Amino acid sequence: MIDLYYAPTPNGWKAAIMLEETGLAYRPILMRLSEGDQFTREFLKISPNAKMPAIVDHAPADDWGDTPVSIFESGAILLYLADKTRQFAPPENHRRRRKELLEWLFWQVGNQGPMGGQLSHFRNYAPRDQRDYGFKRYLGEYDRNLGVLEARLETRDYILDDYSIADMLAFPWAFIAKPLGASLDNFPRVADWRARIKERPAVQRAIDLHKSKQNSGRHRVDNNTILFNQSAASFKPKSAD
Repeated sequence: MIDLYYAPTPNGWKAAIMLEETGLAYRPILMRLSEGDQFTREFLKISPNAKMPAIVDHAPADDWGDTPVSIFESGAILLYLADKTRQFAPPENHRRRRKELLEWLFWQVGNQGPMGGQLSHFRNYAPRDQRDYGFKRYLGEYDRNLGVLEARLETRDYILDDYSIADMLAFPWAFIAKPLGASLDNFPRVADWRARIKERPAVQRAIDLHKSKQNSGRHRVDNNTILFNQSAASFKPKSAD
């Protein structure tokens, strides 16, 4: 059994999609981010960055030893699960294909994801009188990353030809383009890729997981100091309920 520490956000969807696609047994643990669940002592032992998703695998492969394995950061989680199940990633001995996978995983976690996250902040959560510059800045970066993905998909249906964890990582931030104030009109290949992935039953199940608990703009900079404006002081751990 795998424990999935989760909230219904693009980053949370990444891990849920992979777990649904592989068919691994898992237990979703809803993180109440607006209430500070990410800062409990117990969760910080699993995810020292105080971010979800994170997982704990209670039945790891034999070469991991007898104790549970915890993993934080979405890219690391999906790569671990791909190696565990031997699904959705080239094997390690396929050097060139594995290198290509790692490039696109790092592109997503270092570029597309963070730029989409900042765009979401200024579009949906920042004070209205402070949105203009930040929104324009990150809309441009989000658009630039759509261009990178559009070029990659010129001769293939998926990022690595076959559907893989590279697609699972990148899909959620393309899926919510419209709520971010962006458009896929100039990126027809991305739009088609997005549609193909959206139709997968496992993806639909992951996106629907705890859907009613989505933030949807309820918690913003001006009304929630736990979720926003964090600093090093935020990491003073509290006890779980």
